[in-house]
Amino acid sequence: MSTLLVWREKLQRIYALYSIYIQKTLQFVTGLVLFWSINSNIGFMKPASSVFCTLGMAVICTFLPMTVTVLAATALILVHFYALSLPIALVALVFFILMYIFYFRFTPKKAWLVVLSGLAFSLKIPFIIPVAFGLLGSPVWIVPASCGIVTYYMADYVKASATVLKEADATGIAVNLMRFTKQVLASKEMWLMVMTVMIGILVVNFIRTRGVDHSWKIASAAGAAVCVVVSAAGNVILSTNISYIEIILSAVLGAAAGLVFELLFFSVDYSRTENVQFEDDEYYYYVKAVPKVGVAVPEKKVKRITENQPQATTVIGEEAEQEILDQGNLRRRFGKKSRKIETEMDADEILLTRSLSKELGLEKEKSE
Repeated sequence: MSTLLVWREKLQRIYALYSIYIQKTLQFVTGLVLFWSINSNIGFMKPASSVFCTLGMAVICTFLPMTVTVLAATALILVHFYALSLPIALVALVFFILMYIFYFRFTPKKAWLVVLSGLAFSLKIPFIIPVAFGLLGSPVWIVPASCGIVTYYMADYVKASATVLKEADATGIAVNLMRFTKQVLASKEMWLMVMTVMIGILVVNFIRTRGVDHSWKIASAAGAAVCVVVSAAGNVILSTNISYIEIILSAVLGAAAGLVFELLFFSVDYSRTENVQFEDDEYYYYVKAVPKVGVAVPEKKVKRITENQPQATTVIGEEAEQEILDQGNLRRRFGKKSRKIETEMDADEILLTRSLSKELGLEKEKSE
């Protein structure tokens, strides 16, 4: 666990240093996958489905707000619908206008939610959406999730009925137009998935906001289980053709994604939980404090052993030189004192010897 926390701290440091580059890279990859998915599934207009068009749109949208990516994806879908049938494109335009009225009303700055919702359904992992949106957002995120689901099923129906819609005559166009509208509005599978995702987001968000230990883990598991139960029950009751393997696999991936999100955004130590009570003039307060888990990233110390170490040698040489100078000063200082003492001792001995010689008369004998 500590290793994972260390990696999280490293990722946070990297993101803090290169956040703009990481965001633009993710935006480019998201746009590229989105446009590629649209062109590969409903690529009725060949020029718009080319690699150069897909790559060019992804590059352009990288340097613009995410809302532009959503609008570009909508325009690309309408262009493909127009290449198939003009009435289908007009009806789809009406649906998009209605959806975006709700989107811009409730979540105008969450364009990436619409993109992620549509991509998750396109990649056959739809139940990652309720777990992720419930953990990281609020119940309002149901609106962009629903927009992405409706868009996916509308494009999927056009793809499945492309031959019939394209070969219809003037009379058949009106019939197909009514059938398309009815299919989109009365699709059992689409509304079942909208209901499943909505219930999953509400359950996950409700449990995640409770003050219980391990609320994120419980919310992820409960949300995945609720999605499986609701979708499986609806599949039986409404006689839809949703794959049970897809349901189970998507739920497992959703629960695993919840654990990853908890590690990245909500790592706490429940063993050190504190319950605090205090009051003021009007209220009593009961506070549950759970400390975050944080680890220090170990710093690597590299010691280079080479023949020439200019910096290390310089530092060591200065210290050694200073020590030698200090020792030399001490020696000179004490050497001068010792020589002075010796000189004074010699002078005293000479004087003492002379005085004794005078008293004993030895100095006269020497002179004679």
